[in-house]
Amino acid sequence: QGLKPIVSTESPAQIFGTTTKLASDLPATDSFLGKNKVPELQKLFQKADGLPVHLKRGVPDKLLYRTTMALTIGGTIYCLVALYMASQPRNQ
Repeated sequence: QGLKPIVSTESPAQIFGTTTKLASDLPATDSFLGKNKVPELQKLFQKADGLPVHLKRGVPDKLLYRTTMALTIGGTIYCLVALYMASQPRNQ
């Protein structure tokens, strides 16, 4: 009879009905339709102008930064007030 393999040599049943496409099967135009902006952004972020990285893009970055700081400070104050109010005994 000879030796029989322990593991079945037949391929398992297909679980999903769709087949997958390899990246090499896709046309080059379908994989990316936009312009590569990385070199432009690298020049912008690596410029030695003394600004921190999170403020390099101008007004939108400043607006986001200031909004974040205001919400952080406001939230901290709100938490401290809530903690103070929770620590006071109730009048009955």
